[in-house]
Formats: sequence, structure tokens, C-alpha cells
Amino acid sequence: MLVLGIESSCDETGLALYDTERGLLAHALHSQIALHAEYGGVVPELASRDHIRYMVPLARQVIAHAGCQLADIDGIAYTSGPGLAGALLVGSAFAHALAVALNLPILGVHHLEGHLLSPLLSANPPDFPFVALLVSGGHTQLMDVQGIGEYVLLGDTLDDAAGEAFDKTAQLLGLDYPGGAALSALAQQGDLQRFSLPRPLLHSGDLNFSFSGLKTAVLNLVRKHPDTASRADIAAAFQAAMCDVLVAKSLSALKQQRRSQLVVAGGVGANQPLRQALTREVTQRKGCVYFPELQFCTDNGAMIAFAGAMRLLHTREPAGPFSVKPRWALNSLPALR
Repeated sequence: MLVLGIESSCDETGLALYDTERGLLAHALHSQIALHAEYGGVVPELASRDHIRYMVPLARQVIAHAGCQLADIDGIAYTSGPGLAGALLVGSAFAHALAVALNLPILGVHHLEGHLLSPLLSANPPDFPFVALLVSGGHTQLMDVQGIGEYVLLGDTLDDAAGEAFDKTAQLLGLDYPGGAALSALAQQGDLQRFSLPRPLLHSGDLNFSFSGLKTAVLNLVRKHPDTASRADIAAAFQAAMCDVLVAKSLSALKQQRRSQLVVAGGVGANQPLRQALTREVTQRKGCVYFPELQFCTDNGAMIAFAGAMRLLHTREPAGPFSVKPRWALNSLPALR
């Protein structure tokens, strides 16, 4: 089954073609970083307009790269939520228009399910069951995963998500948007021993997260040490605190669920110190960690095409009136049996 995947939940327009027999055939991505950098964050109306601008060219690009024709497509999957309502509507409208024109089955995909399943696109995918750490700009969650659609929420963020905390901390340090990668690069130059920052909820006894207090602690440090030379040390302290919390909670989840496999997905999953720490700690406990390829850590069409293909083999929805779900709980999805 050949499925066209469409991702437009926030500030990246991604399209891909996934074949259930041949794998990923082609994918293309347009990032809006330059568009939003001037404003220090995503402007929803500008994001929606940019999705409109790039949706058709990217669709043509992936079809050409895959050596396919529109008539070869067997189904369409699009991100239905969660995300920015206007941005979601662009992808949904395009997907439904194509489905009607080509008389194809169509399916709305949960954005986080796309992320969660993205490591299955790798040459060495995990087997079910596993614990998943979802870390992105909008979400930080721990899930127990027994199969596609069989998700149990173990822990969630009570305020800022990990990626959001990275970006806001980078802004406090005077770094350009988006700041996560820039903060990580700056942290490499810093002295880990100079400053100590709190590890929120590290000993809470549950698997929830909270990063707003960590961000406030950084703000206090920046006010006490406004010199440029201290920025790298503060960045290093922040990144170390963040990694410590994410690693400790992930290990606790594995122990609680008696799992040996950890899947890490989402944009923060590209952070190299986090990858190294999780790999080291889980391996020492005779477990395995699985990450998506770096190109699939951020939002992309490939993960939507894959997740959609898995579900379209079992279920589909009519290409008629459509809606999107800016808020949508991952553990509310139906399981595939």
C-alpha cells in the first residue's frame, strides 16, 4: 500500500511517500525557522500561509523523487492534531481535496503517534512492548507502548515541555530563535561545575515533569551573572539538569513497567548529551535505547506516512467534511487488533 503523508501541525511542512512493502520512498521538508526568527517564536497566521505556499510544490517533489504518479497512491494520511488549528487545517484541506479528487481512503493521524512510531522507520527498529519518552517543543510524556494504539500514559509535564524550556532558556541567554540547538552548542563550551541548578520533581515518586522552575532558576542566574562569559556555564548547567531529570524518569519508567526497551522521539531526542546519557544508563542496565534518525526527530512527513500506512491497513475514514483536533490525547486512540 502506497501512502502519502502530510505534516503541517506547526512550523514545518513535510510530505512523504511510504510503501508498506518497499518502505520509505521519498520525503521532503520545508522549515519555517527563518520566517519566524524575526519574531522570536512561531506566528500562527504566518505559519498557515507558509504551509499553503509549499504544500503543492513539496507534494510534486516527493512524487517525482519516488518515481511515482498520483494514480499510484493508495491512501492519504495527514496530521489531524494536536497542533496549531490553522496550520492543521491547511494540511487537512489539502489531504481531503486530493482524496476526493482521486477517490482514495484517507486517515487523520495523531502527531505524537507519528513521533512515537518514527524509530520503526530505522534499519534496526524496536519490538513491542517498550517505554517511550516523547520530548518535543510542546510535549514531554512517558508512555507504555504494547502495540500501535495501545498507549498508557505514565507521566506528563505539569507546565513547560522540555523543548519549550530549551527555547525559553536560550532566549534568556540572548540566543536566536529557535534556541535549543544553539543552547546545546553553547553548553559544550561551558563549565559544568560552576553553577548548580535544581532538578525539578527528580524525587517526586511519580513520572511527571516540571520545567518552569528550572527556567526561573536560570533567569535568576542570568540576573546575578549578566556577563557574556557566564552564558556558556549557565547553558551547561541547564542542559545537565534537564538531562538528569529526563534520564532518571525514563529509568524509573522502565523499572516500573519491567521493560528493557526505551524509545526516544521528538525534537529534543536529537540532543547529543541526552542521547549519550540515556544510551549509557540504559545499556548499563542491560536494556536498549532506540532513537529515530536525526532527520526524523523534528516534525516530518515520513512519520505521518508510516503511522498512517499502519492504520490504513486496518481502518479508514470517508473523504468528506473534515475537522482538526488542536488538543487530542494520545492514549485515546483505538488499538489495532
